[in-house]
Amino acid sequence: MNNQNNNDPHGQRARKMVLDESALKAAATSNLDDGAVTPAFAEHREDIISLLNDALATELVCVLRYKRHHFTAHGLSSPAIASEFMVHANEESGHADQIARRIVQLGGEPDFAPDTLLSRSHAQYDTSSDLKAMVRANLVAERVAVEAYRQMIDLIGDKDPTTRRMLEGILADEEEHADELKDLLEQ
Repeated sequence: MNNQNNNDPHGQRARKMVLDESALKAAATSNLDDGAVTPAFAEHREDIISLLNDALATELVCVLRYKRHHFTAHGLSSPAIASEFMVHANEESGHADQIARRIVQLGGEPDFAPDTLLSRSHAQYDTSSDLKAMVRANLVAERVAVEAYRQMIDLIGDKDPTTRRMLEGILADEEEHADELKDLLEQ
């Protein structure tokens, strides 16, 4: 058995983790107008902004769908379900605000253009009048959002930890919404 160093069973020396001080200074002093966006981030910034603008469109369409369902729900169990629709609409609006804020932090412009919302949204708008169909349409939309956020999180990975953490929080909310809607369908 040939072991060159008894203290290092894998034949590798542990490397000390040290920051590159010259890279820190260069990142800190170049392009100050970019705020928190440092040069190392620039390669992925436009793609991330594009993903976020599509997520923004999805959240806005979800707000509109939930609000329509809230105001048009009718039937014996409609008051409780309509109330849940409004809670979800408000939470989706909060997600939209978070996403828009992050787009601006990244140096982009949030796209609120109403004429392209549906074409950019991952989820569909729904005009159902039957309460069960409303719940089902919202569940489908939440499941679309869950899958879209999972894919975005995978795509972003470690390229933008701040955006990834924001999306992970939104994903948790969307999963909760889907569970609540599934429970409503089972009633």
